[in-house]
Amino acid sequence: MPRQRWVNRGWAFVICGAVVIAFFMFDGLRYLNFETLASHRAQLTALFATHPAAMLGGFFALYVGVTGLSLPGAAVLTLAAGALFGWWWGTLLVSFASTLGATLACAIARYLFRERAARFLGSTLTAINAGLARDGGFYLLSLRLVPAIPFFVINLALGLTTLPLRVFYLVSQLGMFPATVIFVNAGTHLGQIRAARDILSPQVVISLCLLGVLPLLTRALLQWWRRQRTLRRFPKPARFDRNLIVIGAGSAGLVAAYLAAALRAKVTLIERHKMGGDCLNTGCVPSKTLLRAAKQIYQARHADRYGLPPTAITADFATIMAHVQRTIAAVAPHDSVVRYQALGVECLQGEARVMSPYQVAVGDRVLTTRGIIVASGARPALPALPGLDTVPYLTSDTLWELRELPARLVVLGGGPIGCELGQAFARLGSHVTIVQQAARLLPREDPEFSTILAEQFAHEGITVMTNYRACAIETGAGAPMLVCAANNAVNDKLRVPFDRLLLAVGREPNLAGLGLEALGIDTKLKFETDRYLETVFPNVYACGDVAGPYRFTHASSHQAWYATINALFGQFRRFAVDYSVLPWCTFTDPEIAHVGLSEMEAQARQIAYEIHTYDLAELDRAITDGAAHGRVKVLTPPNRDRILGVTIAGERAGDMIAEFALAMRHGLGLNKILGTVHAYPTWMEGNKAIAGVWRRAHQPAFILKLLTGYQRWRRHE
Repeated sequence: MPRQRWVNRGWAFVICGAVVIAFFMFDGLRYLNFETLASHRAQLTALFATHPAAMLGGFFALYVGVTGLSLPGAAVLTLAAGALFGWWWGTLLVSFASTLGATLACAIARYLFRERAARFLGSTLTAINAGLARDGGFYLLSLRLVPAIPFFVINLALGLTTLPLRVFYLVSQLGMFPATVIFVNAGTHLGQIRAARDILSPQVVISLCLLGVLPLLTRALLQWWRRQRTLRRFPKPARFDRNLIVIGAGSAGLVAAYLAAALRAKVTLIERHKMGGDCLNTGCVPSKTLLRAAKQIYQARHADRYGLPPTAITADFATIMAHVQRTIAAVAPHDSVVRYQALGVECLQGEARVMSPYQVAVGDRVLTTRGIIVASGARPALPALPGLDTVPYLTSDTLWELRELPARLVVLGGGPIGCELGQAFARLGSHVTIVQQAARLLPREDPEFSTILAEQFAHEGITVMTNYRACAIETGAGAPMLVCAANNAVNDKLRVPFDRLLLAVGREPNLAGLGLEALGIDTKLKFETDRYLETVFPNVYACGDVAGPYRFTHASSHQAWYATINALFGQFRRFAVDYSVLPWCTFTDPEIAHVGLSEMEAQARQIAYEIHTYDLAELDRAITDGAAHGRVKVLTPPNRDRILGVTIAGERAGDMIAEFALAMRHGLGLNKILGTVHAYPTWMEGNKAIAGVWRRAHQPAFILKLLTGYQRWRRHE
């Protein structure tokens, strides 16, 4: 922050503080109480009769100043308005003066304290701001209507948030009006008032509290009415065959069906292709099997790091791919029809078509249901690349049909899928080129972790072309070529020959063929759900890759819990899906694992943080495993051990990140990890080591100085 801004803020703090101190030093409360107002009422009324404009203007400025500086006395001034100016003028004057003063108080608190509050409260304030962005007007209106909450507390508290001042002003103008009317009217009968309890009787307080609930109740009723209106054009069956129909038997659909059956709901699971979805058949299971085989070959070729002679091993690609298929077959029973039918789930094979929010057709059958969960997954996105249809390109879905290792593989996309598969094929013997339009690999991670991976790829002979965009595919007498251009170039083109092209530029939801267009859902755009995973229909939910935003197997399972509970019990209570502690891992070598905030995210959201790092080259187990490289990076609030986020690059990063995810979920800080006994020698000791780094950086200097003196005294006593 510029120095001049801090200077200006300092002066503002001094001036405001001086005014407040002066108010109390000179006993300002003496002039703002019931007795003073009653005793001087006649003189002030006479002054208003002779100088009405000056009295109105002066009173308005005084009221704004008192409320703007959060000084006591606003209630007495409101009574004074009624006593001096009558009900009409008093109400008009106080209504605008109080709102302007409250907004001024909010602005002052925001200018002086919001940045400090953001640094101290961190993600807590971020969550509050997110809630206010959605429903800030309703909540503020409710607070304004409840007299038990002092208005100045509301002004100062909301000053620490990002609620727009215009919203604050308009809602405050409306919300403070009922209390203004009551107090101004009481002021017209000033002789009967000796204290605030004479104005706010228990009946009035209860009435205002009930009025305070009205905005939230109104909001809930409006939401209910909007949700029900969407269903109005669809006839509701007299009875339902099922409680829930789940479309898609991938990670999300399987968890949803399992949970619904466990909750004794009658549930039908519909899958048009294979049980297990992408994860079992084309995603996690086959890819990690291939990565393991490739790593075994790589380690055999570099066995000298373990004191063994290196082996000039050649991969039999067809045999490896057969092993991949055997692994899929071994895992398949976990996701099979037999298993889920035994759990109480009806499993149907076929194309599901949503006929209405209450009806789903499978073949010639039409099933009625209380709720629907769409978990149809996603498919690899295909870029609009001229000439793409002239070559037999690969995706993460079709890759597993290969039985011959391509000599030259070009991978389009440097995200997790492109990096994992690119490294695997390079270790199996392909010459791999990764073309990435972004400035670096894994752009969602902090830059130093992209660098760690890029250096490893360079060591393994993988060509990485960052800041290049694919323009076209050219075919001729020789091998096909991917035509690329640097992002900052206009005419210069680079041609990269390949035998196979792997597209890894993202995934898009599977929505075609579900009949959602007939319901008014635009499947050409992103499939929209709210924070409860509800679609435009209150009984139709979506989860997993089809909904996003995180396309991981564990994220799909996480969403499935929320979608299922909300679909079955949403009429009583709904739960908003929580992504605050969602770990993920890119299974390259080294693995890159992450949970919570990255440094980039903390900077973008203006969250104050400290960084602490630990080099895994110092970890005993990393040294014994011949994998002494990588890093642990932890973000914490300044001078606190609460974990904001962690990123790990290393051999077992995906396993190590789990302890941090557990700690973050249950509010455990680095001191708790440091105080936990970890088995030696294990990779998990790296977690304890980074906790020790934080502890050493926050040693209590004064206590250490006392201990030094004490120990010196003990040596000489």
